[in-house]
Amino acid sequence: MSYRPRIPLATLLSDAVEGQAVTVSGWVRNKRVSKNVGFLEINDGSQLAGLQLVFPADGIGPAAAEGVDKGASVRATGTLVPSKGKGQAFELRTETIEVIGACPEDYPLQTKRHSMEFLREKAHLRPRTRTFSAVFRVRNALAMAIHEFFQARGFLWVHTPIIAASDCEGAGELFRITDLEGKDFFGAESFLTVSGQLNVETYASAYTDVYTFGPTFRAEKSNTPRHASEFWMVEPEIAFADLDDLLALAEDFVREVANSVHSRCAEDMAFFDQWVDKGVLGRVSETVNKPFARMTYTEAMKILETSGRKFEYRVGWGQDLQTEHERFLAEEYIKGPVFVTDYPKDKKAFYMRLSDDERTVAATDLLVPRLGEIIGGSQREERLDVLESELDRRGMDRAPYWWYSELRRYGTTPHAGFGLGFERMLMYLTGITNIRDVIPFPRAPGQADF
Repeated sequence: MSYRPRIPLATLLSDAVEGQAVTVSGWVRNKRVSKNVGFLEINDGSQLAGLQLVFPADGIGPAAAEGVDKGASVRATGTLVPSKGKGQAFELRTETIEVIGACPEDYPLQTKRHSMEFLREKAHLRPRTRTFSAVFRVRNALAMAIHEFFQARGFLWVHTPIIAASDCEGAGELFRITDLEGKDFFGAESFLTVSGQLNVETYASAYTDVYTFGPTFRAEKSNTPRHASEFWMVEPEIAFADLDDLLALAEDFVREVANSVHSRCAEDMAFFDQWVDKGVLGRVSETVNKPFARMTYTEAMKILETSGRKFEYRVGWGQDLQTEHERFLAEEYIKGPVFVTDYPKDKKAFYMRLSDDERTVAATDLLVPRLGEIIGGSQREERLDVLESELDRRGMDRAPYWWYSELRRYGTTPHAGFGLGFERMLMYLTGITNIRDVIPFPRAPGQADF
């Protein structure tokens, strides 16, 4: 027997006709009952708008709606008729209704408006709200757009390991894997990965254009709106390529996936534009569809030093670009996305290609208005002697990177790659300001109970 799915509301209402007899299922989102008529709005998650079920006095009557509580799951049959209300073409003149799962009065989502903080504590229920229903449809569309972008260009999707034996970034903010007795489970130090980059480079040296897309982890004791302990990264790697090739790929990528989400999720994006961050739809569309600016780190620091702006964190060559600096450059100076390149070597990871000046590396960050950095990448160091020299200079043990070094011995090639914070891209598109609100089950210090 083949699977015979129900018809989602989005599909049903896209080609509905007056007088059509239908059966619908969903959860009750709103309820209004008077002496003469009853209304239930149901939603099944397939679109932002629900379907209004009408219980007129000359039909099964408003009493049939009175016995159904908000939050209950139901199945209803009836006939589609033109709606007298705003924002909907059809409503269902209900003939039968069956409560599949009742919902008691202590249902936490009884009222229409809830704070984001309250809903984070109800992560198992918040997808039923309009805001989070829209967030996770957009998340789905963004993930699909990412895969389609790379697949259309012949990239190979590589599943890199979640368990790693080395620290890709050299930052030391890792979750270590041990057994219940505190012993290293694999007989040596191992960690939840902070990046799939080093592993995916292996496949770039055989398949040329590859990408990995999966969860990554940071044991950073941070509770800022931009940080989470578990998040997703998109990391393409391209062989026979330099930093300029990478910048072109990253610009095409951001532009195409943003436009794809806007096209696929027009209803949801209009919701964010009206209720979450007014104007976000137009601002993102305008900025991603013009050429991205480029400047070096040295130029960026000069701009900041001569801006006349008082920043909380110091500016000057050799200092980190903080979020306030990144936002100034993208929001106020460029008024759009900007690539900052050629960072001081001591501010970036060991694997980034050393420039001829021996002070900087061929690295880049893509800064966007409101968020700051959403992409970090570089041309990789393909020269074995330079790579090993850099490991030694930083006091890093060569042993965990033996295989990474061997890629430079056996048929090395110039190559480059970037990492996109998937959730940060979601925040940029939707106007949501806290990373915990674009992750289905957020993990942060002190929060892992769902």
